[in-house]
Amino acid sequence: MTQKLVDLHLHTTCSDGVHPPAELGVEVLSGVELSVVYESFHDIHLLSYGFDHHHAGLQRELADFREFRETRNERIVERVNEKLISEGRKPIDMQAVKEKAGGTIGRPHIAMALIEDGHVSGKDDAFKRYLVPCNVEKRLFPIAEAIDLVHRAGGVAVLAHPPFITSERKVFRQLLDTFVGLGLDGVEAHNSGASNDDIDWYITEARRRNLIVTGGSDFHGGEGGEIVIGSGRGNLRIPYTCVEEIRRVLSERESGASFPPC
Repeated sequence: MTQKLVDLHLHTTCSDGVHPPAELGVEVLSGVELSVVYESFHDIHLLSYGFDHHHAGLQRELADFREFRETRNERIVERVNEKLISEGRKPIDMQAVKEKAGGTIGRPHIAMALIEDGHVSGKDDAFKRYLVPCNVEKRLFPIAEAIDLVHRAGGVAVLAHPPFITSERKVFRQLLDTFVGLGLDGVEAHNSGASNDDIDWYITEARRRNLIVTGGSDFHGGEGGEIVIGSGRGNLRIPYTCVEEIRRVLSERESGASFPPC
C-alpha cells in the first residue's frame, strides 16, 4: 500500500516564499511561523497550526510583525545597495523586488534580485556576500509569550527544524523539557536538516514527552534550490499521520477547553 505523504512547512508569497498558496496544495490547515528567543538562543522558529486566523490578539501581533518586516527588508536593501555601490556595481531596485515578490518581501526575494542582476552566482552566494553581512536583526518573541499567544488563538505550537537550534543532543533535551513546561505541543521531527537517524531520535524524544510529531521541508521556492516540496533535502518522507496528530489535539482542545477571544 502506498503511504500517504504530506508537507507541513511551506512558504508562499504570504510570507517570504516565491509561489502563491494556490500553487502549493489543496488541503488547508492554518499555519504561521514565528521567530522566537529563549535566553542565549536567538531566532528559534515556532510553528503554529490550526489556530483561528480571525483571533483579534493574533491579528494584532502579526500586523505589528508585518509592519516591522517591511521596514526591515527595506533597510536590508539599503545596506545591500550601499555595499554594491562601494564595489562599483549597480544597486538593485526595491520596487522591482516588491513586484517580483507579489506579496510579503523576504530575503530570498532580495537574493533573486541579486542573481537576476548578475551580482551573484546563486542564492547561497547572495546570502554569503550580501544578505548576511547586510542583515538587520529580526523582531523576536520570547518563546513563552509566543506559545501562549498560539494557544489563546486555539492553535498548537510546534518547534521547527530542531537541528538548526543546536546540534548537541544533551542541550536539545534540556531545551525541550523547558519548552514543554511552557506548553509546547510538538516537534518538527521530519525536517530538511536531519538525517534518518536524527529523525528517529527526535521522534523518540517527542514521544517520551507526549508531544505530537510533525514534518516539513521549509520550502520557499526558487529555481534550482536544494529543497523541494515534500522531500526537503534528499529522501525526506513526511507521513500524513502528522496532520492527523495535529487535528486530534485541536479536536480534543475544542471539546475540552475554550480559548479566550484575545
